[in-house]
Amino acid sequence: MERILVVDDERAMRAGITEVLERNGFAVTAVDSGPAALAALADGGYALVLSDMRMPTMSGAELLAAVQERHPGLPMVMMTAYGTVEDAVAAMKTGARDFLTKPFAPPDLLHLVRSILRDPASERPAGGEGGRPRAERRLVTRAPAMQRILAVASGVAASRAPILLEGESGTGKELVARYVHAAGPRRTQPFVAVNCAALPRELLESELFGHERGAFTGATARKLGKFELAHGGTLLLDEVSEMEPGLQAKLLRVLQEHEVDRVGGLRPVPIDIRVIATTNRSLRALVAAGAFRRDLYYRLNVIPLALPPLRARREDLDALIDHFCGRFAAGKPLAVDAAARAYLKRHPWPGNVRELEHVIERAALLATGGVITAADVQLDDEPLAEPAPTVSLAGLTVHEVERRLIMETLRRTNNNRSRAAEMLGISVRTLRNKLAEYRLRKDGLEAGAA
Repeated sequence: MERILVVDDERAMRAGITEVLERNGFAVTAVDSGPAALAALADGGYALVLSDMRMPTMSGAELLAAVQERHPGLPMVMMTAYGTVEDAVAAMKTGARDFLTKPFAPPDLLHLVRSILRDPASERPAGGEGGRPRAERRLVTRAPAMQRILAVASGVAASRAPILLEGESGTGKELVARYVHAAGPRRTQPFVAVNCAALPRELLESELFGHERGAFTGATARKLGKFELAHGGTLLLDEVSEMEPGLQAKLLRVLQEHEVDRVGGLRPVPIDIRVIATTNRSLRALVAAGAFRRDLYYRLNVIPLALPPLRARREDLDALIDHFCGRFAAGKPLAVDAAARAYLKRHPWPGNVRELEHVIERAALLATGGVITAADVQLDDEPLAEPAPTVSLAGLTVHEVERRLIMETLRRTNNNRSRAAEMLGISVRTLRNKLAEYRLRKDGLEAGAA
């Protein structure tokens, strides 16, 4: 079981992050300051550190520097409610593995943590390579269209040819990429993913190609890029359509020459990787508009696979609903009643599988008695099949009325915390603290009932 150290001076934030990570199988130690974090790290055995940027006594940047000196190779993720591109560039150029801007959703936190612990640059191997295997996100499908795509993916898994996965956001492009990697001869080698849309150009170049010591201000040591970290395995270029023209040219050269030039380097470094690229936009249309290089498009589009949206594969809905219920049940039975299931199967799912995942996660928090009802999953675009009965507030505590108001507002804003906080007339931080409090109260009540 991977051990994660959480460092944040806000008690509610520590509690919320701890609850999410422990529910998903991680061992968590949470402390409120940099000095306390260094004391905890002295015992060793941690796979990852999640640290706030702005803390009294010792800032996140100061803690990062101390961890790099005392525990080289231990990955750190910086969290900040004051996130700017400049903060992210500074933190990652000085050694942070990634960053999260508060407030962030639990699935985003889990996705980042899991991707880092799978990353070969982490100090410890993940999964069965020296640690207990961890439950990963997996493909769940019965739809013939998806089965045909997986059949093609299996057939080309042994080749080195680039694959281009096109499809709407949330359709499972990264899962298909991992499926290809696991089905081929590179399965025991690294799988490295980089989100081309999440990083500014100057940071993305260093992340992809690496840099030499002294290549720019703050480059105090050589850093290997994602291409080199993926040597022998697979590199996933997520949302490659967002890459700027200058980097497109460098990427084309890497694909043609099978070698990479570090920023500030004197000679190219040979690499052996399989590249899989994803996009939620039509690269062909971008080429026609002059926004994407034609030669790079042809180099990436050797094996094209177009993933259908969830509305075109409704055969998968029952299986996906049950799958996400199992994930968010927190070790307790969780079922979906007939009215809620019928309601979910009518929804068009513009956000695809990712939207369904978030809806079930929220419903699992709202559900009582281990059963998700239609009221727990109601979405903005469609009324319930039958009007919900009027609920009297008489006899409820002020705390319960407040909780219901907050959860209803979140439901109506499709879990958009910024919009919900604005509608409620409170700050996002206050909303976040309230949600963490509700989780703690629920866990405490359930434990007491048991």
